[in-house]
Amino acid sequence: MRGEHKGENGEVVIVGGSKEYVGCIGLAGLAALRTGIDLVYIAAPERAAWALNSNALDLITIKLPGDYLGKSHFKKVKEYIDKSDVILLGNGATERKEVKELFDMISMEKKPKVVDADAIKLLDCASIKNCVITPHEKEFELAFGEKPTRESLLAYSRPDRVILLKGKIDLIADGRNIYENKTGNSGMTVGGTGDMLAGVVAGLIAQGYDLLEAAKLGAKVNGVAGDLAFKKYGYGLLASDLINEIPNAMKQQSHS
Repeated sequence: MRGEHKGENGEVVIVGGSKEYVGCIGLAGLAALRTGIDLVYIAAPERAAWALNSNALDLITIKLPGDYLGKSHFKKVKEYIDKSDVILLGNGATERKEVKELFDMISMEKKPKVVDADAIKLLDCASIKNCVITPHEKEFELAFGEKPTRESLLAYSRPDRVILLKGKIDLIADGRNIYENKTGNSGMTVGGTGDMLAGVVAGLIAQGYDLLEAAKLGAKVNGVAGDLAFKKYGYGLLASDLINEIPNAMKQQSHS
C-alpha cells in the first residue's frame, strides 16, 4: 500500500553532473520519478544544478560550489544521503581526481547504491557492497580487468553486488545466476538511455525492491519504454522520449 505523505514512497539522491554534462543527471532523475517514487535530489555543481532547475521543475537540486564534484562537498551531500533510500552515482561527473575522492567516500555509505557511468571508471567496483553496477561491455572490462563473459560476470557479482551488463541482450548477475533481458531495440543506442536505466533501477530500489529484482525489472521496464517510444519515433527517438513511457512499461509488468 502506498503511503499518503511526501517521501513515504521512496527518495533517491543522484550525485553527478559537471559544467560540461547536465542532461544525463536530469534524465536519470526524471526516470526515477516516473517509477512512482516521491522525491529525487540532484547533488551537482552549481551551474549544472541551476540549468536543471530551468528545465526539470520536478527535481530538487543541491547546488554545490565549483564546476566539478569534490570531497569538500561530502558533508552537504551526506545530509541528503541520510534522508534518501538509495544513492545513484556517476552520471556526467567526469573522471577527475577530485570526483574520485568524493565517490570513494560515498561508496563507503551503507545505503544501497547504483553505480553508473563515470563512477564505474573511478571506483573499485570489485569491492563495493550493497550496490547494482550498470556497465556496458567496455566499462566492465575497465572496471574488472576482464572481458565480460558469463564466467566473469558470476565471478565479480554477488548477492550484494549485482551487475547489470547492458547490451543487445542485458545480462543480470548476482554471483549465483545470470538472467537475460531481451526488451529494447537498436534505436536505444542514442545517448542517455543508460542514464535512464540507472534512474529506473534506483527508483525501484527506493520502493523496496531488492538489488536483483530492481536490476531485472529495471532492465525490462527501460527496454519496454524504449520499445514503446520506438513505435512512435523510430530511429529518431531521444532518450527523453522514454520518460513518459516508463509508467506504461511499469503497468505492463504489473499485469504480466
